[in-house]
Amino acid sequence: MIPARKSAAFIRWFSRHVEKRVHRDLQRVQIRGLDAWQAAVAAHPVLLVSNHVSWWDVMLGTYFVHRVIPGCDAFGMMDAANLRGRPFFAKIGVFGVERGARGQGLGVESLRYAQGLLDRPGRHVWVFPQGDERPSTLRPLGFRKGAAVIAQAVPEAVVVPLAFRYELMKTDKPYAFLSVGDPVPRGADVAATRDAMEAAVLTELDRIDRHLCVARDPEFVTHCQAPPDRMGVLAERMLAWRHRKARAERALPKA
Repeated sequence: MIPARKSAAFIRWFSRHVEKRVHRDLQRVQIRGLDAWQAAVAAHPVLLVSNHVSWWDVMLGTYFVHRVIPGCDAFGMMDAANLRGRPFFAKIGVFGVERGARGQGLGVESLRYAQGLLDRPGRHVWVFPQGDERPSTLRPLGFRKGAAVIAQAVPEAVVVPLAFRYELMKTDKPYAFLSVGDPVPRGADVAATRDAMEAAVLTELDRIDRHLCVARDPEFVTHCQAPPDRMGVLAERMLAWRHRKARAERALPKA
């Protein structure tokens, strides 16, 4: 495994860069349950489990844990092969894990390392139990057991479920939706805890779906929004004006 090598200076620089990207390149970020997430971090060590849709998950995760949630000493789990290709992530708290022989589990050393991080309130370990990027509409989500092993070994940690979904709507920039759920109760064994984690994230994905497709949920709060593209708006208005002018000229009677 590859341990995290956090650098406060690098975290400050990189998280500011990520914040600019989030505000510039996403049309809108809506989140439900941010207050509960912050409260959990303040009172407990937190094991956060979420679905994994795209690289935006990592960017938004970095933004929230390093720029939004106060007192969050954040770490994240990544496949060791990916971390070797992007070693700078270790400086923001990412550690690399080796998968088991059949690619389904995590090595014992990696699991013990993650468990050791969850030793006090404010500590926060983010895990994508799917292991790979998958569409948010995929059912079942296919959670692997590593996060559940960690949860069973650290009963004092609160397991927080989070769902991601992205949509292209009225603009060329995507909208991001995050929903944070209630703490996940542990099951009688690792398999039951894994199933409970997956069910909790599915509940939040369904909540986002209802928010988008059935009725707007006031619990989803707009956290940030891209500034208006003034040049784009001006260009569209100019094109519309020229189109109207051309139509009017064609409608004039010929001399």
